[in-house]
Amino acid sequence: MDEKIVQIDHIGIATKDLEESSNFWKMVGLVQSSEDEVVEEQGVKVRYLSSPSGNSDSTRIELLEPTGDDTPIGKFLSKKGPGIQQLCIRVSNLELTLKKLIEEGIELIDRIPKKGSNGSLIAFVHPRSTGGVLVELSEY
Repeated sequence: MDEKIVQIDHIGIATKDLEESSNFWKMVGLVQSSEDEVVEEQGVKVRYLSSPSGNSDSTRIELLEPTGDDTPIGKFLSKKGPGIQQLCIRVSNLELTLKKLIEEGIELIDRIPKKGSNGSLIAFVHPRSTGGVLVELSEY
C-alpha cells in the first residue's frame, strides 16, 4: 500500500470488567501502558497493556469495557461474550489506505476516519473482506 508504517498495533478484547480482565495479562508480565480512557464516540472504556520494555513498536493488548449495553462493545458482549473483538493495524495515512481499499472493492464499515483512543483516527474493515476478522485501521 506504499505505506511507511504498517504494523499490528493491538488486539482488542471485549470484556465486562477491565480490572478482572487485567489480572491474567499482568500475571504473565504485561503492564498497563497508559491511563484508562473513555472514548464517548465509541461508548467504551479502554485499557492498554504492553511489554514492560515500553517499546512503542510492541503489539499491545487493548481491553474494551462498554459504557452501556447499546454500544458496539456492549452488543458484541451480549451476542458473543467476552473475547477477541478486533485486530488493529497501524498505517501512516489512513485516508489514503481507505481510498485504496475502496478502489480494490474491499467492504468497509467506515469510509471516513473517526476518533479513536489516544488521539488516533480509526476506521473498520468489514469481516466479510478479511476472512472473518473485524480489522481496525488506525493512524496516530
